[in-house]
Amino acid sequence: MDITPVLLAGGSGTRLWPLSRKSYPKQFTRLIGKESLFQGSARRLSGEGFGVPIIVTGDPFRFIVTEQLAALEISPGAVLIEPDARNTAPAAAVAALLLSTKDPEALLLIAPSDHVMPDREGFRAAVTAAAHRAEAGEIVTFGISPTRPETGYGYLELAAGADPMAAVPQPLARFVEKPDASRAAAMIAEGNYLWNAGIFLASAKTLISAYEAHAPETLTAVRAALGTAKTDLGFTRLDPVAWAALSDLSIDYAIMEKARNLVVMPYLGPWSDLGGWEAVWQTSTPDADGTATGPGALAIDCRDTLLRSETSGQRIVGIGLDDIVAIAMPDAVLVTRKSQSQRAKEAVVALREIGAPQADAFPIDHRPWGYFESLARGGRFQVKRIVVKPGAALSLQSHHHRSEHWIVVAGTARVTIDGDVRLVSENQSVYIPVGAIHRMENPGKVELVLIEVQTGSYLGEDDIIRYEDVYSRL
Repeated sequence: MDITPVLLAGGSGTRLWPLSRKSYPKQFTRLIGKESLFQGSARRLSGEGFGVPIIVTGDPFRFIVTEQLAALEISPGAVLIEPDARNTAPAAAVAALLLSTKDPEALLLIAPSDHVMPDREGFRAAVTAAAHRAEAGEIVTFGISPTRPETGYGYLELAAGADPMAAVPQPLARFVEKPDASRAAAMIAEGNYLWNAGIFLASAKTLISAYEAHAPETLTAVRAALGTAKTDLGFTRLDPVAWAALSDLSIDYAIMEKARNLVVMPYLGPWSDLGGWEAVWQTSTPDADGTATGPGALAIDCRDTLLRSETSGQRIVGIGLDDIVAIAMPDAVLVTRKSQSQRAKEAVVALREIGAPQADAFPIDHRPWGYFESLARGGRFQVKRIVVKPGAALSLQSHHHRSEHWIVVAGTARVTIDGDVRLVSENQSVYIPVGAIHRMENPGKVELVLIEVQTGSYLGEDDIIRYEDVYSRL
């Protein structure tokens, strides 16, 4: 029986600010390697023994999900759109309910989409070794063999006599919340604790029974949200009214800490949830002095330090640093002691309080049709670079407060202005007056790149009236 992966892809990843932000969180970024964390998770859980994945995500990320899967030539079985983030308990429940309509006995593997597990075959072997216990009606949780006293993870305490190094599932005593440093050190010394990976394997029937026993209110609301869901461009939009009745609950708290039919499958390979910059430093293979650098970064006489520049052509240089994380982005720079890097989320809160856009948004704004980035901005003007994917089209729209001037620098644009349609080629330009109903399309086979100059009294992205949109954003 093939196992259906359920990839949870709705998190915001604020502990990895400024690289991870609400508009484009860490699971979709290339933190480690050439693929995003989401792509790495999808690839790890594809191929022999696995069915097509179910993705649970938020509305802003639905096209990012399908685009990144398409790059891997993976077609999702379903993309479920949460009206609002409600943590992992509702997300897992809706996937189990959906799968049960096809086969109640089907196995699903619920996994976050932002973890790093370099040994793909090793983890797949662990899943295979645990599958028979899930088929027998148990819930399997996966525990990571700890390498240090970590205070950022929850733990799994094995039952007396269990083997934390076993290649088969073991009896579980209890879940343990994130400990302080002294308790973490004591648990490592005791030797019968594993890190809680937040990955679960069970049949749809077993998981639904667990919700019926331990979280019936959650199951009722999720069932209502799925029952009145709407299909939109191949996505399944869960009903927002029913979804709003749900509490913010983790699956650990709602189900796993209460269920009695749990076993734990030890996983001995390398793993990280990349929950903060210190975890990125550990995964980036520091040199003999404990320093890790990304492209565009140079370390001189540094120790236990992480340096990254996330902008092409921008250099970051560290000299004589010790226990430092420095992350340079085009619009924001984070500098902190590595031992304090978990506090990056405090920067997000502080920036939100003063209304700084860097708290949640990037200069590059990803859209279903491509992306744009702001190059310059003044009191009554803004200059953007806009990139439109082949065959894509912006909505038919108008603006109350601004006019626009488009200059094509690569490709050809099909432009509609108040019903007049024309082709605008490289080195040509077109003007869109305030209030004109207009649209831009890329009819070609290569990316369309243009410079947009906006002028007016208000330049916010919410000054858009949409009349038609192929991406259902009306």
